[in-house]
Amino acid sequence: MARPASPITLQPGDALIIVDVQNDFLPGGSLAVPRGDEVVAPLNTLIARCTRLRLPVIATRDWHPQDHCSFHARSGPWPPHCIAGTPGAAFAPALALPESATIVSKAVTADVDAYSGFGGTDLHDRLQAAGVRRLFVGGLATDYCVLNTVRDGLANGYAVILLTDAIRAVDVTPGDGQRAIDEMARLGAHPIASVDIRNPA
Repeated sequence: MARPASPITLQPGDALIIVDVQNDFLPGGSLAVPRGDEVVAPLNTLIARCTRLRLPVIATRDWHPQDHCSFHARSGPWPPHCIAGTPGAAFAPALALPESATIVSKAVTADVDAYSGFGGTDLHDRLQAAGVRRLFVGGLATDYCVLNTVRDGLANGYAVILLTDAIRAVDVTPGDGQRAIDEMARLGAHPIASVDIRNPA
């Protein structure tokens, strides 16, 4: 993907949204995203920069009950994953979340699923209270929870920067990840690599 003509500068009103970087979505997990561990390094770099600039860092997570509707046992599309309180639901050990990070849990009841970090959560209220206007979004997986979080962020009126080097796709159908990126861009998200994001002068 071609880089934009000019870098983007971090500024007040920005927030970093880290989508579902949990053990069950990493290689070896129960619902592993291919190369999902590769998102951690670029996200850690941005976490450190946002923390230094006192910009909000928000991490979403699936936090399912054992009988969640998305699981095969209930005719859902997925194997059991990210069951609340289990090691698989924990954030990746290498993900350097600061103590100040806000944790947003989603799909916490048995009969409701949520791919978006906004789905059934108070994420929008938290962002509004913090004066956030622009979201930098990365995490897992491109074609599911990242796509839906970006879609809802745009629908809620935020500018959205999609971190192209900090997302990875499930690709249940080959090409799903690229199609998701194309859709997010069509809806108004700005795809950019984290290396093209600058600190304020």
